[in-house]
Amino acid sequence: MAEGTKDDPWTLTTAPGTSSYSMYKDDAADPPALVCVVGSTTLKYHLRAIEDLRDWLVEQGDWVPLGAADEQKPAQDGTVEAWGRADDNPVGGWYGLRKGYRGRFGMYLPPLLEALGLAEVTHDARNNRMRAI
Repeated sequence: MAEGTKDDPWTLTTAPGTSSYSMYKDDAADPPALVCVVGSTTLKYHLRAIEDLRDWLVEQGDWVPLGAADEQKPAQDGTVEAWGRADDNPVGGWYGLRKGYRGRFGMYLPPLLEALGLAEVTHDARNNRMRAI
């Protein structure tokens, strides 16, 4: 498995298997970031999102819908996407760090947690879910 660095990023596929992207850790960023490269677009999330999302999934105790949505669209309640924007999550709001590109938390984080062995993700054409393992 890749190291998750800029020189050796994780290569991932969205839950439905329709798009590939890469992610890597940027520990030197302030705050430390998880960089997601999708084609020519770069999104950034708090690096702590990996552990925070895993902890939240453990608290949920069951399958949680992913609910991916762009920043400009509302997230469906009870989804990974909604939690990644919630005022009561550990960062007090958006895990996304780049204004205009803060959404899609529920699309890009779940496959990473699955690849790291922290969660299980369904891989249907739509309405995918995840849970901690």
